[in-house]
Amino acid sequence: MSKSLFTESTKNLKKAVPLMMQYKVPTTPLNYALWYTYVSNEIPELTEELDNLLEFHKVCPPVQAESLYRTFVADKAESSTWKLRNDIEKMLIGLTQSIKDTSEDANKFKSTLDKTFSDLHRVQDEGWSIEELMGLFRELEGNSKKIHNATNFFSSSLNKAQQEIESLKTQLQESQQLALYDSLTGLLNRHSFDTELSALLQSDNSGLCLILGDIDHFKKFNDQYGHLLGDQVLRAVGRRLIESDRDGSKSYRFGGEEFAILLPKSGLRRARQFAEAVRVKIEKLTLRDKRSANLVGNISASFGVSEFTPGDTLTTFIARADELLYKAKRLGRNRVMPP
Repeated sequence: MSKSLFTESTKNLKKAVPLMMQYKVPTTPLNYALWYTYVSNEIPELTEELDNLLEFHKVCPPVQAESLYRTFVADKAESSTWKLRNDIEKMLIGLTQSIKDTSEDANKFKSTLDKTFSDLHRVQDEGWSIEELMGLFRELEGNSKKIHNATNFFSSSLNKAQQEIESLKTQLQESQQLALYDSLTGLLNRHSFDTELSALLQSDNSGLCLILGDIDHFKKFNDQYGHLLGDQVLRAVGRRLIESDRDGSKSYRFGGEEFAILLPKSGLRRARQFAEAVRVKIEKLTLRDKRSANLVGNISASFGVSEFTPGDTLTTFIARADELLYKAKRLGRNRVMPP
């Protein structure tokens, strides 16, 4: 390493470490790499994204930090380990069993061969008849076929494993997203929500608000038009939520037809306005049923909004928003509570 490069690296590290301590970022290799790249200003898009996170959250939420790392810092070789190691482990279990089975068959075949050669010596010593000798050869032929089949099965298992590895490589980008994102809607998933909210509650959480939403009469879409249209509705709502994210807000698929939005430094009034804007966007949705080509409207959602208060736990914070959501349902749906 040249002296100038060493000096520059040391300079960046001295900037990164105090910032990580300031924002209570765990000192993991992933975070070191992310923050080193951030302070180096090598990737303007990363700098802008992280600046926005810090402005609105005053911390670096772990799920979003990992997402930024994967998007801007991790190279392909490293990224391949995110999901591949789990899938390859499963594949190797099956391959190991194939090796074990083939080894057992080979040991049995060896024992049979030893017995056959012993019998061949007896042919000469005891003067076996032609019929006895032909029976011995038929037995040897049958056992040869068994080990041949076992070897072919093992070879087939190896070929299948190779094909699976190639398939996993081509699906790398998709597999990276699945750990954090819901594949149908493109929203962050429930695990990401739980992780993120837990981290936010341990920081300066004044003004933190939670919006829980639920698509009205969602079962009707599935029953009347089929699950394909139900999936269309979920994807369309997911797009509206992603388009609405701003000022540090982040949207998640909470489960089924439910979704959640976290808004830092917001306050109940602004969070209600945000939920109302999202409600109107969803209300304007019109989809075309791919089976009949008919237009389908009357899509709406109900919302419950809660603001974090001192003494709240993760459970009470979510429960309050959930209670307000179902109050909106009881009052006729397609509305935001509190009013």
